[in-house]
Amino acid sequence: MLLPITLTLAAACALINLWLAVRCTLLRMATKTLHGDGGDPRLARRMRAHANFTEYTPIILILFALIELANGASIILWAGAAIYVAARLAHGVGMDGAGEGPHPMRAIGATATWLVMLALAFAALYVAYSATRALPAPPAMAQAEPTSP
Repeated sequence: MLLPITLTLAAACALINLWLAVRCTLLRMATKTLHGDGGDPRLARRMRAHANFTEYTPIILILFALIELANGASIILWAGAAIYVAARLAHGVGMDGAGEGPHPMRAIGATATWLVMLALAFAALYVAYSATRALPAPPAMAQAEPTSP
């Protein structure tokens, strides 16, 4: 299968995105708020958690896909995907914390997200600049060399 890690991560991210959207919608219905946050700080935090997710996730998925395409699946990429999913869940829960003060889950989620993004950026640079010309195509796209008659 091509890009199993990225496909799994994309599916998990779709579910998290839906969860974040439903949380906003349920609170909108409860507060009868059609547009904006209506001055409700809980709705503002939930909207911000959803927006934050949609800001980070596209670049994360692109980096996962390109690294996986270039190097193939690895336990390190699987771990990074699991950490990213846990981080985004923690951030969403942490943004719902009581009051306006900081919540540990929010901080853990944001920090883990940044660390995964930083690791992926360095991994992408490493892949890009350490490649040799020995491989005619990335492992995921390489075909067996034709045999001589």
